[in-house]
Amino acid sequence: MDSLNQFAQGMQNVLAPEMLIYALIGCLVGMVVGILPGFGPAAATALLFPLTFSLGATESLVMMAAVLYGATYGGSITAVLLKVPGEASSVATTIDGHAMAKAGRAGPALVIAAVGGFIACVVATFGFVAATPLTRFAVTLGPVEMFALTILALLIAAGLVGRSVTKGMVAVAFGLLLATVGRDPLSGMERFTGGANGLIDGLDIIPVIMGLFGLTELFSTVERRHREQQAIKVGRIMPSRQDFKDSAGPVARGTIIGFFLGLVPGSPGATTAFASYTLEKKLSKHPEQFGKGAIQGVAGPESANNALSVAGMIPLFTLGIPSSATMAIMFGVFTSNGLIPGPTLFTETPEVPWTILASIVVGNVILLILNVPLVRIWVLVLKTPYPVLYAIVVVFLVIGAYSLRNSTFDIIVLIGSGLFGYLLEKIDVPASPIALTLVLGDLMETSFRQTLALSQGSMSGFVSSTTAIVIYAITAIALASIPIGRNLKARRDRRVSDTPDRRMTPV
Repeated sequence: MDSLNQFAQGMQNVLAPEMLIYALIGCLVGMVVGILPGFGPAAATALLFPLTFSLGATESLVMMAAVLYGATYGGSITAVLLKVPGEASSVATTIDGHAMAKAGRAGPALVIAAVGGFIACVVATFGFVAATPLTRFAVTLGPVEMFALTILALLIAAGLVGRSVTKGMVAVAFGLLLATVGRDPLSGMERFTGGANGLIDGLDIIPVIMGLFGLTELFSTVERRHREQQAIKVGRIMPSRQDFKDSAGPVARGTIIGFFLGLVPGSPGATTAFASYTLEKKLSKHPEQFGKGAIQGVAGPESANNALSVAGMIPLFTLGIPSSATMAIMFGVFTSNGLIPGPTLFTETPEVPWTILASIVVGNVILLILNVPLVRIWVLVLKTPYPVLYAIVVVFLVIGAYSLRNSTFDIIVLIGSGLFGYLLEKIDVPASPIALTLVLGDLMETSFRQTLALSQGSMSGFVSSTTAIVIYAITAIALASIPIGRNLKARRDRRVSDTPDRRMTPV
């Protein structure tokens, strides 16, 4: 009951006129950036991080959260209209969403995506409220348990992101290496700075992430040289009663899938969306309609995506552990405003997390109101010449990097991180684990050394807690299940490809 009362107080805070304006700005900017091919929530939040410097902590976080779920919906617009997913999690939406658009049903596809996303976000938010008692448990965690949690977050992220667990581990190793640059967290000694004053306090997470995601995506987009595509006419906007009926089950199931997968550190949106899509195809009485414009193929994945965006905040808010690159950027928003996300957040500054939670509901109401009348406007945004968009993005990135500490060194870090991320993309090494490791590196090292100190140098200290042993077991099971699941999927795909199509067999 106390949680509900605090949520109600947060709702009262967010309904203040200035908070509503920040939520509205976040929704609009998130949608605009989200519809740009390649610029998903991580790039959008990194790009707009500088705007948070002139705002208060709560205001900036409300706006950043709105950017997150606004960009999540924005990715579905290009997926439906142009068959160009604004982000990886929208790939599943392109399959049936674009097929609906070609059949003159782009309006119903976009409206169902908006309604399904709204329901998923609201349900996931109340799931978030129910999960806040985790903070009481989190307060009891010591260095032994915190080290085990960081291992869980990083190793699962390495296994889930990308096609190769080995390459994910390589990304984690890169991140750990970068996280050791700067002052030793316990002794204060300088490490690996090479005499550069800009590295004394370590690599700033924001220019690194802005480069890894914003600038890297820009380089990749320029290389791909997007072809000019003619947007499909939207036609009728509102879905039929049958469309809503067919979408009800997929929305409910997608919400559940997205919420629980959002609790897993590093769970990629593309995997979540395709898990929902596959489930709906298996449960459908007419699976042959999928790929030809089945509205269930839009409702399920979009609901899963939006539930994932909210549930991914739970580990950050309750444990102080970001579950994705976007959450790592929100971690930076917290720290740049003097706040430490984690178990003490709800006790020391409860008005901040509860206002943000309430803003998710209000922000999604704003998105739902805006989405239908603005559909045709988003189509016009997509017609903006790409060189103009590239120039605007570069200006934002450079100003954002410089404004952190008024240092040209951070601009160098931005450019270097962008080139490094571009190289990683070329060799198919995921960048998300690097972002998570940069955030968690200090916590991991500090808890590691504190555990050794408590056990007087004995490695047995790492298994001296029952909670830590359980976490290690969960990590091992999760890592073992990843290659097993991939092998089973590969075998199933081979069997399907080897099975002759009976419809093509001559009689």
